[in-house]
Amino acid sequence: MIGARFVTGVAVGLAAGLALGAGLGRTTAVALAPGGYVLERDEEVKTPQPGPHEGGGDTIAYSFFAKTPGLKLVFRKRAFKPGAAIGYHLQKEDEIYYVLSGRGMMTIDDKAFEVGPGSAILTRPGSSHGLKQVGTDDLVILINYER
Repeated sequence: MIGARFVTGVAVGLAAGLALGAGLGRTTAVALAPGGYVLERDEEVKTPQPGPHEGGGDTIAYSFFAKTPGLKLVFRKRAFKPGAAIGYHLQKEDEIYYVLSGRGMMTIDDKAFEVGPGSAILTRPGSSHGLKQVGTDDLVILINYER
């Protein structure tokens, strides 16, 4: 659901962009009005997916604000079913993982350690990492990084 101020800003921006770009054969970027908000809920964005980076297993991805124009931050929740994982891969940007519930085994630069609720992990560019759900409960994490 998009807030009224955001919708108004988009409509004004689109109208201005169309007026400025009419007949020029190119797209014109127009700044949106400040303020507003975007509200999304789990049920609106959830998508069943295999574990990313060829990690395998079943997960549910919640990609919040993926369609919000101009947002440079990725904010995602992922629930890993038993045995699911993020495959070991090279990190290209700073990325933050935060564990909401469940247990996982994180491996960074070939060093493995357990993570659980309240664990926050920052992976830095140039490191390699992976994460595997362990235990009986789903591993639920938040992931944040810049696009």
